[in-house]
Amino acid sequence: MRPLFLIPARGGSKGVPGKNIKLLNNKPLINYSIEVAQDLASNEDICISTDDANIIKVAESTGLKVPFVRPEELASDTAGSREVCLHAIDFYSQKGVLYDVIVLLQPTSPLRNSQQVKEAMALYNEELDMVVSVKETSSNPYYVLFEENEEGFLRKSKTGNFTSRHDCPKVWEYNGAIYVINVKALTNKSFQEFSKIRKYVMDDYSSVDIDNPLDWEWTEFLIHRNANR
Repeated sequence: MRPLFLIPARGGSKGVPGKNIKLLNNKPLINYSIEVAQDLASNEDICISTDDANIIKVAESTGLKVPFVRPEELASDTAGSREVCLHAIDFYSQKGVLYDVIVLLQPTSPLRNSQQVKEAMALYNEELDMVVSVKETSSNPYYVLFEENEEGFLRKSKTGNFTSRHDCPKVWEYNGAIYVINVKALTNKSFQEFSKIRKYVMDDYSSVDIDNPLDWEWTEFLIHRNANR
């Protein structure tokens, strides 16, 4: 297995403007993911995919060399992760460097650590489409999630006769922290078409995903609380 550690970080962010290089506990957000990657790989196998000159500057201050500027069409709100991944793989393959696995580390998951990534990678084999990090969802579709039917009435998203949430089957949600992706599978199909997916379970603390200002404040609180323990 030859993995490319890919950290996608476009410049535009509506939820938290400039979040990828905004200081979180006095450190640029993207640096948390860079440090995890550097614990597990040499700099030549770490790729920052960005369209933003300021992100490039911050990333390269860690010793990395950002290999390309992401094309404008892959930096919009509607650009997909699959296209970003394939663009990076194609860039390296044109230089004769072939990767068969992508370890995708999104900057918005600053509390995951290198040991967790290592454990997720250990679950991977070439027969899989992907290993993905998850957490147990608190919004169980057998119990607290509802959909509106044609008559406008709420009905449970998944039917089941359970008297408490703890009696329901466990349901998992992607937490956005770690994706170990089979390049061959990604070349042939979309993420939505993946069928051979294994989970790597993470705790709520490590699963924090920053999408808005409240997430940012919550993450800062968690970091400071842990530092003072």
